[in-house]
Amino acid sequence: MADAPEGRLVGRVIAMPADTNPEGDIFGGWLLAHMDLAGATPAFEMAQGRCVTVALDAMVFHQPVSVGDEVSLHATVVKTGRTSIRVHVEAWKRSRNEAHGEAVRVTEGVFTYVAIGPDKAPRPLPGAAA
Repeated sequence: MADAPEGRLVGRVIAMPADTNPEGDIFGGWLLAHMDLAGATPAFEMAQGRCVTVALDAMVFHQPVSVGDEVSLHATVVKTGRTSIRVHVEAWKRSRNEAHGEAVRVTEGVFTYVAIGPDKAPRPLPGAAA
């Protein structure tokens, strides 16, 4: 397991009680939604406009997230195509019980975004061959 986050910090959120599953851990869908938003940040910048999420590959949950944990989201663009951008997103937690504790990677995945135009059809990325 990695010692430190890869990619740039693009978001931070605190896990709240309303975000739990029936077992009391943070619901995976809540974490996935935050990761999707985090991955969209560099995708929107690179596309210089609107993008949509079209795929999620290689999602791995390493550890659960608990209520009160601070979750930091890090993103790295790993590949671009003519219209698409693949972004690796990592989520790291720091326990609320350890104010200066070490961050631990809890999940990661690769999200694919496609740049779209006003007609909602795919459009080439700026600088991509038409």
